[in-house]
Amino acid sequence: MLHTKRLGTVAAVIGLTAAGTIAATGTASAATYTGTCGSGYSVIDTMDVGDGTAFLTYSGSSGKNCVVTVSDTQGTPMVLGANLRLHRTDTVWKAGVEEDSGTFKYYAGPLYVSAAGKCIDWGGRAASNYTRIDYGVHCG
Repeated sequence: MLHTKRLGTVAAVIGLTAAGTIAATGTASAATYTGTCGSGYSVIDTMDVGDGTAFLTYSGSSGKNCVVTVSDTQGTPMVLGANLRLHRTDTVWKAGVEEDSGTFKYYAGPLYVSAAGKCIDWGGRAASNYTRIDYGVHCG
């Protein structure tokens, strides 16, 4: 009888350990695009920017690209940035319509540009100023 009780206890401990392992190995939620650029925009590229994701979208009806950077931790204020412009040979970002940066709870952007027959520079930032920019891409 003691042997059966002991096996039950061992099985319970193994079950708890397995459940703890499953819970511990989960990853943080990644940001998802929720249509922030408006209707008719489809995601054509994504970029991991640390604690968020920058989404590049395109609308065939308007011919515009749009960028929005979405936080991985929705509702928690953090530094977020979205960058978008027609491709230039310089790599210096200037204030204005090509950057939206600040402390936001959900997303930075959206930013729009018409780039028919041209290339764009785009990117984003999340949390600890982790910035990524792709230069001279998505030409068309």
